[in-house]
Amino acid sequence: MSDHYFSEKPKIKSGKKQINEEIHGHSFDFHVDHGVFSKGGMDFGTRLLIETYQEPEITGSIADVGCGWGPIGISLAKTNPDRHVYMVDINERSVELSRENVRLNGVGNVTVAQNNILDGFDTIDFAAVVTNPPIRAGKDVVFSIYEQAKRVLKQHGEIWIVIQKKQGAASTQRKLVELGFEVTVENKQKGYFIFRGKKID
Repeated sequence: MSDHYFSEKPKIKSGKKQINEEIHGHSFDFHVDHGVFSKGGMDFGTRLLIETYQEPEITGSIADVGCGWGPIGISLAKTNPDRHVYMVDINERSVELSRENVRLNGVGNVTVAQNNILDGFDTIDFAAVVTNPPIRAGKDVVFSIYEQAKRVLKQHGEIWIVIQKKQGAASTQRKLVELGFEVTVENKQKGYFIFRGKKID
């Protein structure tokens, strides 16, 4: 596999910097770096996903899969203080950054783990899985996120996904339906789709 943000150990030289993002009226400071997704700051799709996301009606934890440097998981932890957020990424640099950013923003209801998607998380009661999937890792990896989400989510739990039309929005929707999710398009802007899939069986 080529060296990109889904690589376990990025080889590109580090060039860490600090940025500030305003999310849901909160000011966040983040460390970002080369070798991780969206190294220059929060991308449009991630922001759209965070701003569209709605808290599930059921109790349970939240999983941020492919957390990168942590904007989704950290902002959801801040706005959902009664829920625990698990942030996972295969990229060790992403995990290090996310842990730094958790401390930097003073959120305590978070666990960050270097992990292959959601392997080993079956005993946790997840109400939601949220992901900006690693498209460059390939369809098999992306679809395995959806499959694992179906496995770990509680009944009536939800998967929230942002994906561009040109990067496979239609095939993502078909896969979610195939897996038995009740799928709705919650937002659509500039070629980005926000899908919500509710686990109904």
